[in-house]
Amino acid sequence: MGLEQYWIETCPETNSGSVIQNNCCRISILTEALIRFEYSEDGTFEDRPTQKVLNRNFETPEYHVARDRNGLHIFTGAMEIHYDEQAFSPGGLMIRVAGGKSSERIWRYGDRVCDLGGTARTLDRADGANLIDFDTRTSGGERLVKPLILEAGLMSRRGFSVMDDSGSMALLPDGTVTPRNRKAVDFYFWAYGHRYLDCLKAFYHLCGKQPLLPRFAFGNWWSRYHRYDEKEYKNLIERFETERIPFSVAVIDMDWHLVQEVDPKYGSGWTGYTWNPSLFPDPEEFLSWLHAHGLKVTLNLHPADGIRAYEKCYPDIARRMGIDPLSGEPVMFDITDPEFLEAYFETVLHPMEKEGVDFWWVDWQQGNTTKIEGLDPLWMLNHYHYLDSRRHGMRGLTFSRYAGPGSHRYPVGFSGDTVISWESLDFQPFFTANASNIGYGWWSHDIGGHMLGVRDDELTTRWVQFGVFSPINRLHSTDNPFNGKEPWKYNDTACRVMKRYLRMRHQLIPYLYSMNHRAWAEDEPLVQPMYYREPEQEEAYRVPNNYYFGTELMVSPITEKNDREMKMGKAATWIPEGIWYDFFTGRKYRGGRRMNLWRTIEDIPVLAKEGAIVPMDGSSSYSVGNPHKLIVRVFPGKSGQFDLWEDDGISAQDDALWVKTTLVLSKKGGDTAFTITPAVGKRSVLPGKRDWEIHFCNQIERNTQNNPLVLLDGHPFTDDGAVRMLQNGQELIVSVEGVPVEQELNIIFRGGLCELPPRTTEEVFIALEQAQISYEWKAELYDLICQKGKEAVAVIIGKALPRALEGFLVEMLTAW
Repeated sequence: MGLEQYWIETCPETNSGSVIQNNCCRISILTEALIRFEYSEDGTFEDRPTQKVLNRNFETPEYHVARDRNGLHIFTGAMEIHYDEQAFSPGGLMIRVAGGKSSERIWRYGDRVCDLGGTARTLDRADGANLIDFDTRTSGGERLVKPLILEAGLMSRRGFSVMDDSGSMALLPDGTVTPRNRKAVDFYFWAYGHRYLDCLKAFYHLCGKQPLLPRFAFGNWWSRYHRYDEKEYKNLIERFETERIPFSVAVIDMDWHLVQEVDPKYGSGWTGYTWNPSLFPDPEEFLSWLHAHGLKVTLNLHPADGIRAYEKCYPDIARRMGIDPLSGEPVMFDITDPEFLEAYFETVLHPMEKEGVDFWWVDWQQGNTTKIEGLDPLWMLNHYHYLDSRRHGMRGLTFSRYAGPGSHRYPVGFSGDTVISWESLDFQPFFTANASNIGYGWWSHDIGGHMLGVRDDELTTRWVQFGVFSPINRLHSTDNPFNGKEPWKYNDTACRVMKRYLRMRHQLIPYLYSMNHRAWAEDEPLVQPMYYREPEQEEAYRVPNNYYFGTELMVSPITEKNDREMKMGKAATWIPEGIWYDFFTGRKYRGGRRMNLWRTIEDIPVLAKEGAIVPMDGSSSYSVGNPHKLIVRVFPGKSGQFDLWEDDGISAQDDALWVKTTLVLSKKGGDTAFTITPAVGKRSVLPGKRDWEIHFCNQIERNTQNNPLVLLDGHPFTDDGAVRMLQNGQELIVSVEGVPVEQELNIIFRGGLCELPPRTTEEVFIALEQAQISYEWKAELYDLICQKGKEAVAVIIGKALPRALEGFLVEMLTAW
């Protein structure tokens, strides 16, 4: 029995001109920096796609081959290979990578590779970079911990890495998988040096692209392990609406199904497929209500125990599997059995999807063993759940843990049950960015933490701030009446900041969705480590929690407690070459250096590059659709460009379904112009007309005597009432209403824009006023800064001030 509906398009065969082969060995020169090595005693080689690798159809690169009495020698622009043409051995296969120190650029078969790490299967039980052993305690009663080890990645400061594909299954045309020759060796050698993004692009060609996520995935997700009933859940959603806190995904944990009511003879109720009628008497109506309130729905699954006789779906799947329903014999979970797999989807899950379930949270925690040696059940669940979710021509989506290289094809990643602690928060930004080293771009964490820990309003607030600037923002907590992430449960400051950030996340959907398109079309993950763009800069490797967030922004979450005196936390940040601006205040920073950036609980460091353009949803509703009104934040610079990508948000990947609007900042002569080009592509997915609100951050008109010239397709905009300009503090705001999407809008400032001067003394005064230090210090330091400006730095450093006070003042005085 086959599963043909789950076959995927692949190009697994290598161009013949790229292959060098003898009786037992085959070497495929895929690119000058990516080589496949195979060795098989019986001379059979693998040309089928595998769990990891789908496409080997690279264009043949230039290379040179020579043979002598020592064996085979292959030379490409990136490496040289010396091979004795025998079974692979340390003495018989040596690769020398171009560039760098000779002692660091040689690899012999079997050598351990020192890469920068990839990601991990899960953060279950993680307390920061350590795993807690809940089953073992020390003699003193403390739980044991062990380090969390990341799996291998592709990036290495030594310039090379290895990906072993020997143990993965082959994918068959009938949609099933099969073991390969276990004695054969099959690995890929990557020698991209420090060209990390080129390496990543090659990986996505070899192993498959990152799929597009549906648009709704970029809003806020509400998740809680809690025994909700229908009334409580609806009341919660209505409270969110009243408080104007937007959510786009409802994640309903395991108590949606029968748990406590299950007869112990059937098990614990951990696995379940039947709605609990005492909590949700009309599931279809409940799901329809959530949809009407703008929420997509995912339900938790723990599928390991199979389908037991008490389940509503049991008679149908029992008959499908040849079991007499009257026998009560369980339908065992066997992901390796195509007949079971097809029945599982068709008789168990599809009927609930017809009721309104949008996608599934596959919460697999039962190990990596199946009836087929070497086949991981988690990979099987991810693979088939994702492919099944695409069956109606819609964009696929599943929600599950990482199952090794190639898992990026099955988003979104569920990172598991973390401990509530500052250590956990401090680990997650690094963990998220580092996953890009194996192409895994869409992690979703338990924002706020899942279990244990203590209540800490500051910690929760900082975690939400990180979540808003992470791939997926999903608030979550465990089954404890005191452990919820509803903002109103926290103190007034935390509540206010959490609300503001959750609203901001929704506003950022146009930016995030354009980055979604970029991840798919250009093979660049949303979140990238700092060393991707400055690989030769040592400092870029020393700021693990600092990362790029799309094309325009850089983020440094604050992951430590605020200083008690200054009421500020710090983030170690590498500011790349160029000019950067604080996203919230417009403060200007000179790049090319490492700094500690200090912020109050109100914000975290988010910096926009010079000329950055960030489109945001400006509509009053909290729909995730393409908005009628857009707010665009434009930062100072000679030029800037942003491609705003939109479609219907759910259809399968197809270039023809997209529409692009290009936003351009330019300077011509002495004028500054901002241009919104006509939308190109499938304009039917957009509103016919749009309102635009352009925020020129940290800028003011140079010539205040003239209003900006507003042109529509080159002609003056005739509706004067539709154009407004306002200088609002640090922002110059120009609003234009009713712009047809097929026409070009130009806003021209004759005489140009100029940057507002730094507000250093004003910002220092505000911070000192709140600081819990002596009044004498406040007055002395403020007077010093007013009199000496930047020259005060040397004096401040010489005063042996408290660390945070000195750090903040030095940041203010040396930012630019």
